[in-house]
Amino acid sequence: MIESADQQGLDDFTALYVGHYEQLLRLAVLLVGDMAAAEDVVQEAFIRVHHTLESRSLHNPLAYLRQAVVNLARSELRRRLVRLRHAPRPMPDAASAEEGAYAAISRQEVIVALRRIPPRQREAVVLRFWADLPEAEIAELMGVSVGAIKGYVSRGLSRLGLLLEGVS
Repeated sequence: MIESADQQGLDDFTALYVGHYEQLLRLAVLLVGDMAAAEDVVQEAFIRVHHTLESRSLHNPLAYLRQAVVNLARSELRRRLVRLRHAPRPMPDAASAEEGAYAAISRQEVIVALRRIPPRQREAVVLRFWADLPEAEIAELMGVSVGAIKGYVSRGLSRLGLLLEGVS
């Protein structure tokens, strides 16, 4: 039986989803630090890529997906900052329930250290060493030069080393 072009496109997209969803979810978790938000980011990325594929073909859909995940993660972090800026301040002596829950979830030393480095450095380190992307592709994803990526990664690794020195 010969499949129609639409059916073949749907099968290719399904294979892309099945083959890369977990990888993209882990990337999003490392970038946004929250499983639920990461799931939303990855699902939205797949929806956007699916809509794009309906109107035109993509040379490298996985790279397009990865870029969508990074961009949506940035947007999620910006929304969080806006919410935090406008949120009522807790009493000085009392930690919020959210802070307590966040601390309880964040037990792994490396993830805690990653969260303590600046966002651009964290993004570069995660994309370089977790996603195993070459510096040129990271530069393209982040919209900066390869030299800037080298600087982000170097400074990020130095800070991680300092943060993890006392942890054993």
